[in-house]
Amino acid sequence: MGAEVKQTILNRLIGGIDAMSPRLRLAAKYIVDNQSAFGIDPIRTSADKAGVSANTFVRLADRLGFDGFDDLREPFRVSLLERYDGSAGEAWLDDLSHAGAFAADHARTLRNEMDIVKQSLRLLTPHKAEAAAALLTEARNAYVTATRSSYALAYYFHYVARMSLPHVHLIPRHMGSPVDEMVSVEPSDVLMAITFPPYSADTIDALRLARRSGMKVILLSDSELIAPAIQADLFLKVSVQSHHSFSCYAGAMAVLDSLLHHIVTRGGKAAELRISRYQSLREDFGAYWRAKLPRLRRE
Repeated sequence: MGAEVKQTILNRLIGGIDAMSPRLRLAAKYIVDNQSAFGIDPIRTSADKAGVSANTFVRLADRLGFDGFDDLREPFRVSLLERYDGSAGEAWLDDLSHAGAFAADHARTLRNEMDIVKQSLRLLTPHKAEAAAALLTEARNAYVTATRSSYALAYYFHYVARMSLPHVHLIPRHMGSPVDEMVSVEPSDVLMAITFPPYSADTIDALRLARRSGMKVILLSDSELIAPAIQADLFLKVSVQSHHSFSCYAGAMAVLDSLLHHIVTRGGKAAELRISRYQSLREDFGAYWRAKLPRLRRE
């Protein structure tokens, strides 16, 4: 019941947000975007995180017909308890399986996604995670490469990692081949390659050049045997099995996110400072959209 009431509240917030005042809009957006935290945090904590006053949440609760903040938060708290109730398990997927042909197929693909993520993370042992983080952070230059559909994974990993590690480079950066940007590589450099079936010829060429140049190699793939004469110093195996014609990248994404955590952690205060500078620079140049609150006239 908690989940149903919570969803009703969310629908009302989303549907009515354009008619709200700017501050109520910020509070509503915070609830929609941070449902779990809202179900746990006291009113002042939620207000601080949302950037509004506690009274704004009280007024929002009143607007929605609740007697107070606690009554508004309660369905979110109950939904959390239901969600993490160990006895519930994956019963919701079982329910989907018996809710019609499309729902059954939907449940099948959701189970596959969950299995892929769990299997991939299980294979990422502490030893492998630590080794990957060490290779990337201690290298003179760390090159991250992928092509075709898996390029999106490499792009995201580089986008986040470079804020902590300035020596991380995405190749290819434009429309060329990865090897075009490996002219100056040295044995003290590292190549992290991401490839899945059908394996990219460009990525395999980059792996061979890296080995010939004496670089350390990290391979993120579903198999170590992607092509003849390809050997990785560190192989990170992920599951990519799907129910359609293309590989499923949910497991690979989870592994990359875990590695990013370790990279930022190893970077310590210096990494935190670089990330803060990146964020400040983006905000200074208007990279992020911000809801503008009306200026208060002071008498």
